[in-house]
Amino acid sequence: MAQCEFSYKGYNYKKNIREMSNSKRANDNIPGPTQEGVRPMEEYLQVLEEEKMHLRLDVDVQKLETEKLRKGKNKAEEDLKSLKTDYKKLRLSIRTAGLGKTSEQWCQEIREEKIKADRWERKFQEA
Repeated sequence: MAQCEFSYKGYNYKKNIREMSNSKRANDNIPGPTQEGVRPMEEYLQVLEEEKMHLRLDVDVQKLETEKLRKGKNKAEEDLKSLKTDYKKLRLSIRTAGLGKTSEQWCQEIREEKIKADRWERKFQEA
């Protein structure tokens, strides 16, 4: 240190010298830019253009798939609406034809008709 060009020997002299020399060493250890891995700006732009084109194609494919799904959904909704209408018509026709009765209701109706038939038979036999 005696041969150093600094002639100042004040408060914290050694500490200041140490900090200055260490900071110089720390800056020397930082690697500078090399020309090995560096691509020209035109190559970067070309890569970006290619990526942009691929993204556009992906977006177009997604739009087509979305449109296809939307059409399928609309068709399914129309089919469901048509089925509901057909079901309502069928239920109405079953009700008007009397086919909507349960087996118990049919059995009850048959019993009532048998009772009526027996009553008429007795009336004819009495007469």
